[in-house]
Amino acid sequence: MPCELWPYVTPGIPDELFERLPGIPLSKREIRLLLIAQLRLKPDSILWDIGAGTGTIPVEAGLLCPKGKIIAIERDEDVADLIRHNCNRFGVKNVKVVEGIAPACLHEIKELPRRVCIEGGRPIQDILQVAWNYLPPHGRLVATATNLENLYAISQTFAQLQVRNIEIVQSAVNRLETRGLSQTFAALNPVFILSGEKLE
Repeated sequence: MPCELWPYVTPGIPDELFERLPGIPLSKREIRLLLIAQLRLKPDSILWDIGAGTGTIPVEAGLLCPKGKIIAIERDEDVADLIRHNCNRFGVKNVKVVEGIAPACLHEIKELPRRVCIEGGRPIQDILQVAWNYLPPHGRLVATATNLENLYAISQTFAQLQVRNIEIVQSAVNRLETRGLSQTFAALNPVFILSGEKLE
C-alpha cells in the first residue's frame, strides 16, 4: 500500500520528510540516489547499512526491496529509535534495527548480506574487512568518504581485499535555494562513493 508521505515507486524522498535529531547525519537526497544506484538492489536483497544515521537509506531500500530485508546498524540508542520512527512514518516494515558497535556486533546478525553499505564508523578498515567476510560471491560493497583520510583508508582496504569492478564517484551537487530576495545555487558537501564486488 503506497505511503501518503511518499506515494511513488521512484527513490529520492525529499530530506525534509525525514524526522531528524540535532547532530545526526542525514544522507542528502542526491547522494542517496547515487548510493542506491551503486548498491544495485534486487526486490529480495538483504542489505546491511552500517552507520545508518537518520535512516534514509534503510527507508529507501526498504521501499525498493519489498521482499528483501534491510538491517540498519547503529550504535546509539536514540538514533536507533529515530530510524525506527522514520521507517514507521513511511510504512516500511522490512527494516530491522540492530543497536551495536560495528564490527563487533556484526556476528550477531543472522541474515547474511548480499549488499553492504558503510556510511560511517571507526576504524573504517576493520569494519570493511569484517563486513567483506560476510558477503557471498557476487555480493556488493559500497562505502562513502567525506574526507581524504577515509578515502585513502577505504581505497587501501579495497586493494587489500581484492575488491573487483571498483567504481569511484565524487558528487558535485548544487541546489537552488532562496536567500533573502534572491535565488542562488548552494553546493552540497562533496562525497566520494566507492563500490565493488566480491567475485569469489
